[in-house]
Amino acid sequence: MTALQRIQAAKDASYSLASVSTASKNEALKLIAELLVARSAEILVANSIDLEQAVKSNLATGLQDRLRLSDARIKSLADSINDVIALPDPIGEIVQAKTLENGLDLTQIRVPFGVIGVIYEARPNVTIDISALAIKSGNAVVLRGGTAAENTNIALAKVLKEALASSSLSPELVQTVDDFGRQGANEMMAARGLIDVLIPRGSASLINAVVEGSKVPVIQTGDGVTHVFIDESANPDWAVEIVFNSKVQRPATCNALETLLVHESVASTILPKVLDRLVAAGVTIHADQKVNSIYPDSVLATEADWHAEYYTLDLAVKVVASLDEAIDHIKKYSTHHTESIITSDEAHAERFLAEIDSAVVMVNASTRFTDGGQFGFGTEVGISTQKLHARGPMGLRELTSTKWLARGAGQTRA
Repeated sequence: MTALQRIQAAKDASYSLASVSTASKNEALKLIAELLVARSAEILVANSIDLEQAVKSNLATGLQDRLRLSDARIKSLADSINDVIALPDPIGEIVQAKTLENGLDLTQIRVPFGVIGVIYEARPNVTIDISALAIKSGNAVVLRGGTAAENTNIALAKVLKEALASSSLSPELVQTVDDFGRQGANEMMAARGLIDVLIPRGSASLINAVVEGSKVPVIQTGDGVTHVFIDESANPDWAVEIVFNSKVQRPATCNALETLLVHESVASTILPKVLDRLVAAGVTIHADQKVNSIYPDSVLATEADWHAEYYTLDLAVKVVASLDEAIDHIKKYSTHHTESIITSDEAHAERFLAEIDSAVVMVNASTRFTDGGQFGFGTEVGISTQKLHARGPMGLRELTSTKWLARGAGQTRA
């Protein structure tokens, strides 16, 4: 089959989900979760080949971390599928209903998109996460996972198709075009009318290439230049723990902290404690002049650091004179992903929540909470940084559209 024929097969199979019961979809997902764990050894062998090649090709360490699977990570993927099984099925959900004066009954309900295309890189978890969410929300899926994870994705796609073949659902619901390379991605971007929505996940260059080159509607997931601002009234202990967790827990994720802003009134008191904890964990501090004078164990930041999504144990740090300056800095450099303020001032917290224009805005919490699993979605398609249809972590409902049902009794329009 050509790439286009596989996309067509996904489209054809998508119609079969229109009347499939929730129980049937959940049974298929259960089989996927079970087979994923049963085939973990086979998957890890494939993953080791990709990891070996990643080292040889000098793939960024952050991307290597995203690429790496383990027994624990495979178990976590299976657990996330079970979480999706436990979620309510959004298909058929009534959004609104009313009866017109002439007696015509109108009902708006949730329906699947149909076919979801995903172009991503070095993220084998996406192969499972998006497939599980797509199946539960009644969609077929076409995947282009990139060369870095090619062997891993082949093994995972095999699990998906075998599990579906053992269920009442069609194995054609999941298609991959990895073996067609870049041409496969190009076919996806041109498949208007076959693929209903395209979701890119990866670097800024990948996302921009899909947004600019696709004829298919795109839900834009963004890179994460995330910020934390330590306000003048910040609880020192909270500041240390929140910043540490935001940066260090898993630095290769899009919700990891990349730029820390600190109010000048606490720069000489709270900041050294925060930075000592980070440096002890191996974080390199890229500091402005004021931070560098306070904390000499740092390197001077350049303009590029304020734009950087490091994916590594690096952090840009800047002293600001006020909440106004912190907001202005975020407005200038943010990718509209996640920002957090640490403060005991309720007025400052509410102003930060109101004026920061990002998908997720937090008060006194780690940026690492921006995650579909943490938000109760089971897993996620990605973090949308656009404003149309979906914004923030995307779960089942974000993979649906709506349609209107009109039930009449012979009414005609005057």
